[in-house]
Amino acid sequence: MSDFQQPGDGQSPDGADLSNLRIQVVGQYVKDLSFENPGAPFSFQGRPAIDLGVDLQARRMDTSRFEVELKLRVTAKVEEKPAFLLELVYAGLFQIENAPDEMLQPILLIEAPHILFPFARRVVADIVRDGGMPPLMIEPIDFGGLFRAKQAEMQGGGATQSV
Repeated sequence: MSDFQQPGDGQSPDGADLSNLRIQVVGQYVKDLSFENPGAPFSFQGRPAIDLGVDLQARRMDTSRFEVELKLRVTAKVEEKPAFLLELVYAGLFQIENAPDEMLQPILLIEAPHILFPFARRVVADIVRDGGMPPLMIEPIDFGGLFRAKQAEMQGGGATQSV
């Protein structure tokens, strides 16, 4: 069980009371996993060029529980030939209590993926290693930057985002 603590006097920058805010990880799990190794055994020669795609989705399960999905897609090529493709959906079930509405999206799309990422990273490293290559250690992801970029894109395009 973990509690989200805001430094300072228990208030968010906009003055909302955060002293009773609770974020609990109820569970986490591999929801979907696919690994293709079409280049084997020739893909083991040379250093592959890696392309990483990241996507996040959050959905309300009931009044206080939310499922957050961290989707990772890794493609690797050696000399423009496919070496491997890995797709992972790693999810977590979070119980969030006493969160102001304006804080829900940042919690679900920044804090929750930040909690899930180290576990998803380990799954990726193990699967790539078990596929016959050196473990792939994905660099940390700036979920805050992704969130801000998505918000800016949506404000510019007039789209709405819901949780």
